[in-house]
Amino acid sequence: MAGSTSMAARRELADELRRLRGGRRGAVVAAGLGWSESKLSRIETARTGISDADLERLLDALAAPAGERNRLRDLADRGRARVWWAPYRSSVADPYDEYVAFEAEAVLMCEWEAQLVPGLLQTDEYAHAIIQTGADVHDPETVQRRTALRMARQSVLTRDPAPRLCVVLDEAVLRREVGGREVLRRQLQRLFDASRRPGVELQVMPFTTGAHAALGEAFVIFEFEDRPAVVHSEALTGGQLRTKDTEVLVYRKAFADLRRRSLSVDETREVIARTGERLD
Repeated sequence: MAGSTSMAARRELADELRRLRGGRRGAVVAAGLGWSESKLSRIETARTGISDADLERLLDALAAPAGERNRLRDLADRGRARVWWAPYRSSVADPYDEYVAFEAEAVLMCEWEAQLVPGLLQTDEYAHAIIQTGADVHDPETVQRRTALRMARQSVLTRDPAPRLCVVLDEAVLRREVGGREVLRRQLQRLFDASRRPGVELQVMPFTTGAHAALGEAFVIFEFEDRPAVVHSEALTGGQLRTKDTEVLVYRKAFADLRRRSLSVDETREVIARTGERLD
């Protein structure tokens, strides 16, 4: 997928800039450049790119060694490269940019959902029904653009090499009639088909399970080949990222607990089929 190099380069540059700053306070460095502390923070957390002029000033302020500067300039150039989802940016919040980039680069995604089918497995009509009910959506054009972006994201599952996708769904997801009975029936067929795809592992958490380690929060763990994992959890006003090793470990343990308590892959496929049949 185009765009993965761009975001990877931006994060590598962010890591290098934080390393060069060392023990100096970000507020002090930013003040010396006439910047707000939030501007420096956005650059150092890869939430925004950096212009050539700003990079040169920052490298001077950090006394970056001459031998490293060309590599850092190259990272900045690649970090500003146009990503494939750029045409959709006007219709989504800024943090979504980062989420799509993680999705494009992950080698493994472990996702827990208690309410809805994950975006990578949604049908067009199911996604449309969800998006048009969003509290921040005010016009049909935004709904259409967000739906188109969600469908475009699904191509990540066909890239070479494809990532592994491990999903645990609460049984409620199979019964919630998002978009109506017929939309749900077709969505369940999509889930059934997806469960047979190489690299996709789908499990259902039955109602009879009771309490488990992830009550009240949906999340995705993004695992990468050459850098630490990231967890994204969802809320009404946007997602939250967790990158600390201790926090990521909590979510890994929670996901392992979910898998242990859920139906097997084969049992899950049978439940999806039976639930869909009842909607005919």
